Amino acid sequence: MNHSEAMAFAERWVKAWNDHDVEAVLAHFADDAVFTSPLATRIFPDSGGVVRGKDALRQYWTAGIQGNPALRFELLGVYAGVDTLVIRFRNEQGADRLEVLTFDGDLVRTGHGTFLASAE
Repeated sequence: MNHSEAMAFAERWVKAWNDHDVEAVLAHFADDAVFTSPLATRIFPDSGGVVRGKDALRQYWTAGIQGNPALRFELLGVYAGVDTLVIRFRNEQGADRLEVLTFDGDLVRTGHGTFLASAE
């Protein structure tokens, strides 16, 4: 992924979240994608922080948006690797976050929502 592609993806990703458009976010993910996040354990306590598959992601992200209608992201940085993209953003509460996305072709196969270690 080159610089232009990485920036374009991150901008689409932030726009989809800021529009609260779960389907637009899901369009970037493979059907069998796996996503981990400390927030997943708050929304789905039995998940262990791991969400598997697009249908489960839809439920997770829809619940997250419904629980936080003020959700908004500000793009702070984009880091591209061979098949990995890291998106640094600030949420509506002013907290810095990183999303680590690993691709298989054009779709995200695995994703990890991460927090600053001292914040949790």
